[in-house]
Amino acid sequence: MPTPPAPHAAARAATAVERAAAALARLRRGRLLHPAGRSFTGEVLIWGTPGPPTGVHLLDGPGRYRATVRLSKGTPTPGGWPDVLGLALRMHTEVGRPFDLLVSSSGAAPLLRNVPLPRRRFTGTYSTIMSYRVGRRRLWLAALPDPDSVDLGRGLAELAAATRAEAPRMVIAVASAVGPWRPVGQVSIGDQLSAREDAALAFDPVGNLPAELRAAGPLTWLRDQTYRGSRRARGATVSPAAR
Repeated sequence: MPTPPAPHAAARAATAVERAAAALARLRRGRLLHPAGRSFTGEVLIWGTPGPPTGVHLLDGPGRYRATVRLSKGTPTPGGWPDVLGLALRMHTEVGRPFDLLVSSSGAAPLLRNVPLPRRRFTGTYSTIMSYRVGRRRLWLAALPDPDSVDLGRGLAELAAATRAEAPRMVIAVASAVGPWRPVGQVSIGDQLSAREDAALAFDPVGNLPAELRAAGPLTWLRDQTYRGSRRARGATVSPAAR
């Protein structure tokens, strides 16, 4: 879908898409996207960017951040059936808005990192699918499996059991369109949140970004309106103080 052209036409189209998303979310009685999932406390440890800096201060310098992590199924398929799996990561920064990073199950290779791929197991590669822009450069982010971490299992029940056994970890990485993934940190998954806390969580993958980073690509506009409609239908709000 192309980027909406004229301001008035864009406003009308945005309203229409948001209302449609809200209506579908009400029919589903929950999230329109990735309705079934589990949410956890977490911690992000940023080591810093190896090699050339990305231009994003939060990724280029070392830091430790409180986090909220949600792992989910893209559609309500039964049990451990193949699905496009999702990982939503909120890094709670000390000043201003949080950083909401939403990644989907994909391939690790350059040609597959922007293609959502269904799979059964929660351990695997998750990428941003759509790129970001830092100045004139494009950037992809990913959550990669940590070979020394416990397996996250197959299906939501196994996922919850894995997190009770020990704190699973995933590696946060960045890449250009064709370059290799460069690890910049890790996220540790902690205690599971209640069902009420999970239902109240609301992520904003377009608005909650570091100042240097902006979502890019023709589907960014559509994604923004769809998430707005889904949040509105649930009565959920995005707040820096959110879990």
